Amino acid sequence: MQTVQSAGDADPALEVRSAVGRFADFAEVVGVKKPGGKGCWCMSYRDSRVSNEERPEFMRQLCDMEPGPGVIAYVDDAPAGWCSVAPRSTYRRLMNARTIPFLGERDAWVAVCFVVRAGYRGRGLMHALLDGAVEHAAAHGAEVVEGYPVEVSDDERVDVISGYVGTTRLFEAHGFHRAGPTSGRSGGRPRWIMRRELA
Repeated sequence: MQTVQSAGDADPALEVRSAVGRFADFAEVVGVKKPGGKGCWCMSYRDSRVSNEERPEFMRQLCDMEPGPGVIAYVDDAPAGWCSVAPRSTYRRLMNARTIPFLGERDAWVAVCFVVRAGYRGRGLMHALLDGAVEHAAAHGAEVVEGYPVEVSDDERVDVISGYVGTTRLFEAHGFHRAGPTSGRSGGRPRWIMRRELA
């Protein structure tokens, strides 16, 4: 999907691909490994009413059809990161959100969360994932892409838990602009509506 990025022969190859047909790789990044363990399985925004036991199968079905539920980052062909990107209308939590307003009537695609596996963090995978998410959305006819990241200062870092939505700095680095505030927060930090027009 996205061009392999490698600065030299010794550098690992980085590529972002659609999750369609790649459920096993999605599960490797996002899935719960512990038998009987509970986890999001990237369902928090889609439909949190789906039980923990049913979530893997729900996501398997989404990975079986276009446009799929998101994109996966690979480092030397190993699944290393995930970005959930899909039309806002497919996220039940966003459709009913009181904290994140709608801007206009178009069904914006939303890069709603990021996951990078331990051992692959600190390599800029979130940047590659956001580029891949935008490319994926554009390939499926998106006119606009949104994200709802936390606001951070230039030198501030966020923890993995509250940073799963990304940062305003990340989105700004990829051509997004602040389209409006939200009343939502993550880790105590305010979240913004970040937008990028594709048309």
